[in-house]
Amino acid sequence: MQTAVLLSGGLDSAVLVADEATRGRVQPIYVSVGLAWEGAERRTIARLLESGALGPSVQPIAALAVDMTDVYPAGHWALEGRPPGYHTADQEVYLPGRNIVLLSKAGVYCATAHIGRLVVGTLAHNPFPDATPVFRSAMATALSIGLEHALQIEAPDATVSKADVIRRGVALALPLELTLSCMNPALSAPPAPPRHCGVCSKCRERHDAFLDAGVPDPTDYANRRHMDSKV
Repeated sequence: MQTAVLLSGGLDSAVLVADEATRGRVQPIYVSVGLAWEGAERRTIARLLESGALGPSVQPIAALAVDMTDVYPAGHWALEGRPPGYHTADQEVYLPGRNIVLLSKAGVYCATAHIGRLVVGTLAHNPFPDATPVFRSAMATALSIGLEHALQIEAPDATVSKADVIRRGVALALPLELTLSCMNPALSAPPAPPRHCGVCSKCRERHDAFLDAGVPDPTDYANRRHMDSKV
């Protein structure tokens, strides 16, 4: 059975795609909603796919869009690329309805492409209401009924940590330096890759997970003051 995976270019979703590809054909899906870092994510995904590191079973990206710029308030940090700081708690970077939007658009795509399984890279620490088993079950039921297409929505990594994901990525020989987990990436002219800012909470999560995994962090951080203080 073909599986669709929501791919952002981040550690979690990239490792998930590579892992799923060891068992069958994978259709990666990217849904843009108008956030500031999406250009960097698209460039990251392109590099990942061009590298062949995700495996020969991975199909070209299905790029979809839902405009959310008319829902989030004007000047919202996620639209302007001004994320909260390094030590910010996860709750402070919550984007209401994000998984509702992503899964809805991806679910319609799956119905038209005759794909019956859609997976997301939710991890154990995710505190948000749209990242729970009951939410995924309800979404799968609603989409299956509304589209007249049986659809499973799963989060295979919902009980594991980001450190566990990193260890699995290493075991899969995935070049983790090609992934992007940052809310304010520094962009330069192509073909140069985006650089992690090093001062947002996603960069903190990423670096701490490498430390927890016992794996050297290969990430290029534009600002390393927080990382160097942990050496």
